[in-house]
Amino acid sequence: MDDSSKPSPTWFGRLLNRFSHEPEDRDELVSQLHAAFERNLLDAEALSMIEGVLSFSERTVREVMVQRSQMQVIRLSDPVEKLLPYVIEAGHSRFPVIGEDKDDVQGILLSKDLLQYFLSPGQFNMQKTLRPVVFVPESKRLDGLLREFRATKTHMAIAVDEYGGVSGLITIEDVLEVIVGDIDDEHDLIESEDDIVSVRGGRYRVLATTTVEDFNDFFECDLPDDEVDTIGGLVTANLGYVPTRGEGLQLRDWHFTVIRADSRRLQALLVERRAAAER
Repeated sequence: MDDSSKPSPTWFGRLLNRFSHEPEDRDELVSQLHAAFERNLLDAEALSMIEGVLSFSERTVREVMVQRSQMQVIRLSDPVEKLLPYVIEAGHSRFPVIGEDKDDVQGILLSKDLLQYFLSPGQFNMQKTLRPVVFVPESKRLDGLLREFRATKTHMAIAVDEYGGVSGLITIEDVLEVIVGDIDDEHDLIESEDDIVSVRGGRYRVLATTTVEDFNDFFECDLPDDEVDTIGGLVTANLGYVPTRGEGLQLRDWHFTVIRADSRRLQALLVERRAAAER
């Protein structure tokens, strides 16, 4: 009987077929996932995301939050015209607004709400513009926080310690990055002072303008630089065209994935060491 009409199994189906038995606990499941990765049933990105999902419910706000000392805040007493350069330079979409100190969070300011100031400067009232604050204990688990974000339709929460003091802040982006890895926006890429930045799972975000010489020095390798100067140029030259986001290239022991590009040039790549046996 011809079975050619049957649909091909998905990668997840092939993965399940490789398991000799059902895993007894989480550690065994992770071991089997790593074995599947070694047999090329999973790529590094998928493995990292699955591990992130498995650990998600065990992680707490304390482990992920932006620490109090690193919080970028706005003082309620500051005039708006003084705030605008700070907001533009910081590049965030939301800011905690404080009174006397960081323990006195009055509300959350959305950067876009400052547009009202330009429409009617004389009628703009900062206090009335603020959004409500969501306070959460720093011991709260991330799965519970994500449900709270969805229920309250908010994207930022202020973490407090057991004594009620502010210990940090956490955004929905911070929570999702536990699963999917670092999420870089345009501001991150433009403002970053480092050409090569370590991210989760032994991977690195590399700006396309990084010179091949600097890349070789950082990773102690010897990619060719006789015809091109930059990593973006090297990837483009080997492909023969300007790739789009998500496209990849294996070059010796390095795998490059485009994470940002326009029609003319590459802007950033995700890089990981991937030997020939892992391709």
